Amino acid sequence: MNLYEQRASNVRRTWALVLGFLIVVIAVGYAISWYYGNPAILYIAVIIAVATNFYAYWASDTLVLSLNHARSASREEFFDLYTVTENLSIAAGLPMPKLYVIDDPAPNAFATGRDERHAVVCATTGLLAALSRSELEGVIGHELSHIKNRDMLLMTVAVVLAGFVAIIADIFLRMSFWGHGRSGGNKQGNALLVVLAVIGIILAPLAAKLIQLAVSRRREYLADASGALLTRYPEGLASALEKIGSYPAKMRSANTATAHLFISSPFGAKGAGAGGWIERLFSTHPPIQDRIRALLS
Repeated sequence: MNLYEQRASNVRRTWALVLGFLIVVIAVGYAISWYYGNPAILYIAVIIAVATNFYAYWASDTLVLSLNHARSASREEFFDLYTVTENLSIAAGLPMPKLYVIDDPAPNAFATGRDERHAVVCATTGLLAALSRSELEGVIGHELSHIKNRDMLLMTVAVVLAGFVAIIADIFLRMSFWGHGRSGGNKQGNALLVVLAVIGIILAPLAAKLIQLAVSRRREYLADASGALLTRYPEGLASALEKIGSYPAKMRSANTATAHLFISSPFGAKGAGAGGWIERLFSTHPPIQDRIRALLS
């Protein structure tokens, strides 16, 4: 499969995963509505989830930069970063994003912001020191592809849905202790449905989280392919990923809330998705070697 085919395939798979998210949400909402015979709890949960995540989306760049202790990058201090981003932004037809750096020896980078005109690209000082110009172009092309592909919007939708599922599941489980469930009718049938509803709602947040992680991993493959198309030199990004993935230590500001935004796991080589199947299942990123093989195939 070439880069063009991979890009189209990943777009289709990502939207399929988002559809799976919606199915989980609808199933949980139906189970709770049936159990209590009252959809008001569902409406309240929707309002809370949407309001919370709307604020997070609107201020996403500020929140993420603050969590990672980033500072503004000037053209004078980080000339290569500035000129590479400027040139690739023109090639991609994007407004020049704001540039930030994180003072950290671990090589990594991410993009954030609510849309193309409010986008941010941030790199660690370790990344800028370790990469050649062609490798840096590969990384910046990857991050600009996240912006152009509207990944930030898609990941926000995933966060909203995952948050929504977690909130309504928590409400349901708390209220279940009071025993205010559906009564009447076929008692045996109702008991079975109640058990199934409780099991489903307990497992729903886990399912939602797994789908969210899968969406994140698919977006990395898509950004790799799109970034390679932008620079016309997939070897540059492949070489950069090799260096980034081999760095053993985690970033000083690494945290699970923003880990999915980075080009590679900020938790070092052990968090780069190269472990057993369980580690891969809960990893925010696909294995580095799989990404390199896809770029060079």
